[in-house]
Amino acid sequence: MTGSATDEPVRPLEGIRVVDAATILAGPYAASVLGEFGAEVVKVEQPGVGDPMRRLGTAGPEGDTWWWLSDTRNKESVEVDLRTDEGAEAFRSMVDRADVLVENYRTGTMDRWGLGFEDLRARNPGLVQLSVSGYGRTGPLATTAGVARIAEAFTGFAALTGEPDGAPNLTGSSGLADYLAGLYGALGVLLALRAREVTGRGQLVDVALYDGIARVLDELVPLFSATGIGRDRMGPDTHRSAPHSNYRTVDGGWLTIACTNDRMFDRLAEVMGRTDLLDDERFATNAARIANRELVNMVVGDWVATTPVDDVVAGCEGAAVPVGLVRTVDGYLAHPQVVARESVVTVEHPTVGPVTVPGVVPRLLETPGAIRRLGAVLGEASADEIARRWADAGDVTDRAADTNLEREAEGDAT
Repeated sequence: MTGSATDEPVRPLEGIRVVDAATILAGPYAASVLGEFGAEVVKVEQPGVGDPMRRLGTAGPEGDTWWWLSDTRNKESVEVDLRTDEGAEAFRSMVDRADVLVENYRTGTMDRWGLGFEDLRARNPGLVQLSVSGYGRTGPLATTAGVARIAEAFTGFAALTGEPDGAPNLTGSSGLADYLAGLYGALGVLLALRAREVTGRGQLVDVALYDGIARVLDELVPLFSATGIGRDRMGPDTHRSAPHSNYRTVDGGWLTIACTNDRMFDRLAEVMGRTDLLDDERFATNAARIANRELVNMVVGDWVATTPVDDVVAGCEGAAVPVGLVRTVDGYLAHPQVVARESVVTVEHPTVGPVTVPGVVPRLLETPGAIRRLGAVLGEASADEIARRWADAGDVTDRAADTNLEREAEGDAT
């Protein structure tokens, strides 16, 4: 599919104006998500150099990286130096008319520039500000810098990755903590905007880089807090069930089989032609298989390693046993399922040409999001131009008040 800016349906966030003054990934990613669903997003960048993410990753044909083109989409770029009086005033002129400000400066930095949240909200009471920082805005580490990898290390997440006798590994996405913080940040913005419909006032949304990654540690927080029991690295295995691992295929690739309950294993045993295992107490229950994990993995691994891959996949799928090839990105992009759901889309960039990027998530069937443009050309717009355009549409406080009046009228009517 090729992206288009014409004939678009109504987007859920149309009319919402966002100033993105953050850099690298978490904050800008949150702003891009808002932009996908209709928000008008302006990216504030350092004059002459832009966001460092323009140079992070593999450079494209026009200099900006593919990462930049993909993950900072649906924004206009303006060049503003917040450290100068002129730049700070231009910034204020945009924020005065914005619904949302996204920033990721170290705690206290914007306050020293006279651009702290309370200063900005005094001028624009409806402002919602998303602040993403390494450790959040409170606590003993509030002014300490952080990045995604440090967040993974800080939470215990990194300690769970890799082989038991090896070093902790980095997850396949080097920005996983950034992406999760960005998603929770976007959620926080939406909740704050919803609250503004009731109160008429904006608020600060405080997200630490480690918040999102800590939130997906499944049972570890309550388990350790209650029992003192943690978890060691397990390589491709999981603590909660067996077989649940990656297995080498006959052609040298890898395949994942994940049996999460006894019924699944019973069906897998039939597919393998090993119904004898069902009478073996070492395989009878999930708890028994966990206790005999090495033996279970050996039996399943031997079958996968000596059976044609297509037969393994067909047999498991036919028996409703979760199975999947461990694909590389090229295999993912070519898969008919990915094509059918438009999980990746091709969008035209004004200087690079067609670029294929991940599609919009989540998928709304009646008011879907869209990728209207990829990573912006540096300084393509000006702060004055943005401020004038937004001024013509009315102030945020006026629109928030109008919403309150409408809600009150609806209440009176009922």
